[in-house]
Amino acid sequence: MLSAVVASMTMTAIAQNVMDVNTKKLGAPIQPTMYGIFFEDINYAADGGLYGELVKNRSFEFPQSLMGWQAFGRVDVKDDGPFERCPHYVVLSDPGHNDRRSGLVNEGYFGIGVKQGEQYRFSVWAKVPKGVATIRVQLIDESSMDERQEFAEQKVDVTSAEWKKYTVTLTSTKTLKQAKLRIFLQGLNSVALEHISLFPVNTYKNRENGMRRDLAQALEDLHPGIFRFPGGCIVEGSSLDERYQWKNSVGPVENRPLNHNRWEYTFDFRYFPDYYQSYGLGFFEFFQLAEDIGAEPLPVISCGLSCQFQNPDPTKPGVHVALDDLGPYIQDALDLVEFANGDVTTKWGKVRADMGHPEPFNLKFLGVGNEQWDYDEQHGGYGPVFTERLKKFSDALRKKYPTLKLIGTTGPNSEGWDFDLLQPRMKELKVDLYDEHYYRDEQWFLTHGLRYDTYDRKGPKVFAGEYACHGKGKKWNHYEAAILEAAHMTGFERNADIVHMSSPAPLFAHVDGWQWRPDQIWYDQTQMFKTVSYYVQQMYATNKGTHVLPLTTRKQQGKKSVAVPVANQEGQNGLFASAAFDKDANEVIVKVANTSKTVQPITLNLKDLTGASTARTLTLSHHGMDDENSIERPELITPQPGTIAVEADKKQSVINDQLPAMSFRIYRIKK
Repeated sequence: MLSAVVASMTMTAIAQNVMDVNTKKLGAPIQPTMYGIFFEDINYAADGGLYGELVKNRSFEFPQSLMGWQAFGRVDVKDDGPFERCPHYVVLSDPGHNDRRSGLVNEGYFGIGVKQGEQYRFSVWAKVPKGVATIRVQLIDESSMDERQEFAEQKVDVTSAEWKKYTVTLTSTKTLKQAKLRIFLQGLNSVALEHISLFPVNTYKNRENGMRRDLAQALEDLHPGIFRFPGGCIVEGSSLDERYQWKNSVGPVENRPLNHNRWEYTFDFRYFPDYYQSYGLGFFEFFQLAEDIGAEPLPVISCGLSCQFQNPDPTKPGVHVALDDLGPYIQDALDLVEFANGDVTTKWGKVRADMGHPEPFNLKFLGVGNEQWDYDEQHGGYGPVFTERLKKFSDALRKKYPTLKLIGTTGPNSEGWDFDLLQPRMKELKVDLYDEHYYRDEQWFLTHGLRYDTYDRKGPKVFAGEYACHGKGKKWNHYEAAILEAAHMTGFERNADIVHMSSPAPLFAHVDGWQWRPDQIWYDQTQMFKTVSYYVQQMYATNKGTHVLPLTTRKQQGKKSVAVPVANQEGQNGLFASAAFDKDANEVIVKVANTSKTVQPITLNLKDLTGASTARTLTLSHHGMDDENSIERPELITPQPGTIAVEADKKQSVINDQLPAMSFRIYRIKK
């Protein structure tokens, strides 16, 4: 019999929020790809963020060759360097007086962040016309009140008249966010310098061209199932020549050409004139990172349409690729699969092997296009400008790689004419999944808990590839938005037969260089913090389960009582819930979000589960609706573990709980 504790709870309260979990009836498998991450180079996510390089404009390829640098003395910029696609370099020469100096100072990305006791690898390609030239390489604090500005220094003797790479290690004696890199020419002999680089030795996995350790580790700690890259709008580019071209992002880093980043100029109210893509974090590194963090790679490629927001007229010459001219774009897609999966004897498989990865990356998914759409008669009348291109890609890719899963898109909106036009066309084209994007306010998330319950089960599967709760009038990271995202995700899990992938967006943001928010992970030059939205994703990914379990509550319809999902329907008091079974751990997992502003008593009836006495819990609760983690308080709000009693009889186990206002709680019960 159930204990007196259960019986003593008010029947009114219990009746309002009783949920039944059928622990015996396994539903749809939950895909390993269900909860993932999406990377786009926005908010200084790559250079200045995840990518470990600390020097800005290391190859002098910015349109203003010395942007990011201060040059003093006699410094000349040349353009006949050793790397075909990055031809610029500098020559430091004798300034003409014993007391004068020639050299360079690099400001980094909002400063060069260093930590006391850490080592930093300086490298440079250099040559000397004659004899030996010496450069002094320093980490400096320009505003220091110490006797000297430099706090780490090494000398490099350049001895060859041919281009050669030189490397030294600097050890920082202080922690500083606003350090700079300074190079002095010592002596009278001129020296040519190209690709001046500074990396922490302690990168993620200790790779020379590696990722910033703390940020990459945060991705690994998410346990993502899918990793979508490199965007986003940068896939399309504001123009075709600025689209992301993956072939430019592989091979030696010294010879990867600079690309304009459309986020440099998109928002004049958050404008950063020095925001470019070095391609140091390129497709090889993306694939490698996906492998490191245990996620399936999901590259997205251009379909020959530049950004349609910025180029709405598809008939304008030069803006989009004509159908008859798509051949090179389709070949790029075919070559990408070969780069990822091809044998080392193939052209692009050999490129991968030469970069240090002879084994294939086992690519299974490929996205064609980002937020493209077709037009109906009321909105331009241009017709199927996206889907007619998608079909050409699909035909070619399926012919050569029949097991590859192709992902289309339903455009930039969660509903409306463009979504309604594209969704049935995805089914007609027989894509494997289609990518939905929605950035919506609180009310949308509160009222769309049943979004996927009525989707066509015979069509393609769903990838919720970009979504976030954008608070109405407060578009920033705050606790309330994160809880509403947690509530919405119960709909992903309940509909795991149709929803196979999801990823919130954006992923990264530099506190000094952001253009878009909210974001999952924030950082400055030396520190980072995880938002509550990040922890929501982590809670789901680490408590995913293997199969859906039916979770319902009773609702009176006329004279009948029917079972319905818990998704903030009438009378459900702001509750959202889902359940899963983890076959590996032999545990039932229940997720409940309370989006109401009051404590909600809940009863979980775990049918056909007996013998349990306690359940483990993991809870997110708030200090205030607008509260968030920050650089100063990185762990203000984090998931808190706990336990709760389970009352059991011969037929079921029961959990009675008081769910805090605006909270998210996960229960794990051993079966």
